Amino acid sequence: MIRFLFYMGHPAHYHNFKFSIASLLQEGHLVKVVARGKDVLFDLLKSEDWDVVKFEARKPSGKWGMIKAIVAREIAMLKIVRKFKPDIMIGTDLVITHVGNLLNVPSVVVNEDDSAAIPLMAKLAFPFATAILAPNCCDQSPANAKKIGYEGYQELAYLHPDYFTPDRSSLPDNFRDSPTYFLLRFASLHAHHDAGRKGITDEIALQIIGILEPYGRVFITSERPFAERLEKYRLPVHPSQMHQVMAHASIYIGDSQTMAAEAAVLGIPSIRFNDFVGELSYLEELENKYQLTKGVRADNLAQLLEIVKEWVENENLKEIWERRRQEMLRNTVAVTPLWIETFKSLARKSR
Repeated sequence: MIRFLFYMGHPAHYHNFKFSIASLLQEGHLVKVVARGKDVLFDLLKSEDWDVVKFEARKPSGKWGMIKAIVAREIAMLKIVRKFKPDIMIGTDLVITHVGNLLNVPSVVVNEDDSAAIPLMAKLAFPFATAILAPNCCDQSPANAKKIGYEGYQELAYLHPDYFTPDRSSLPDNFRDSPTYFLLRFASLHAHHDAGRKGITDEIALQIIGILEPYGRVFITSERPFAERLEKYRLPVHPSQMHQVMAHASIYIGDSQTMAAEAAVLGIPSIRFNDFVGELSYLEELENKYQLTKGVRADNLAQLLEIVKEWVENENLKEIWERRRQEMLRNTVAVTPLWIETFKSLARKSR
């Protein structure tokens, strides 16, 4: 029996690890989940019968606020690890690498961002991590020697056909009754690596909606508060149904990296509009190798609106994307089994 500790700091991490955790528990291993509240993460965890420790997320104010928040998490994590005594820690937060290094517990950073896009993690976490699990296309400099690469994307850990089946019947009536609908996503862009980045404003959203509405319904999901004039577009489903909603959307448009990649691996035409375009290798690969997503930088609104208009008028769009998706699936792996074996192997080596 192996003792696993998983750290989650974002809703995407729940999806990344849920099938790995389920499989490990079924095999008889012990799993503890440490979760920091962000967006709908705690809501998603309610559906699982896991051993969960919750950290309340507080928005740090300035550099010293961030340092104090990290120190507080490290002290809390130190106490948890000393009590639980995990054989391995897995997640994305720098605290698992620091505590693991201090207590001689291997830590695995599961990542798909290039180091240049997450300088704080690269500087403060990678040197202390035992391994970095990342797609082959990702640059983890200067820690590439620690990288365990694979041909795929984190989103395939839960959206690969082995793990996810589109089922429109599971959605509320307004989705079953609307053969064509579009999904918009607004990220908060408040993470440390988002500083100074721009995305979709309410004014831009209204212009996009003006193009889409003649062709179908528009739904919006947002990390940031809704403007009153956009309230009628709020997505009326529980966060656990998000991927079923996405799987049946005609087009996805947003300033979220993760949801653009999720739409891409599901074969849903996706557009990401923000200042990260051109900087993340996994999204560049999904765009340039497989043509499953399109990135538009935030200073080029005219291009965004032009693409939206072109796509919504293309009656063959869904079929084109499904062919591209099948090519991507032929060239990638079902990520979860590879992750599980990697976690177990590293844990056993530490004993």
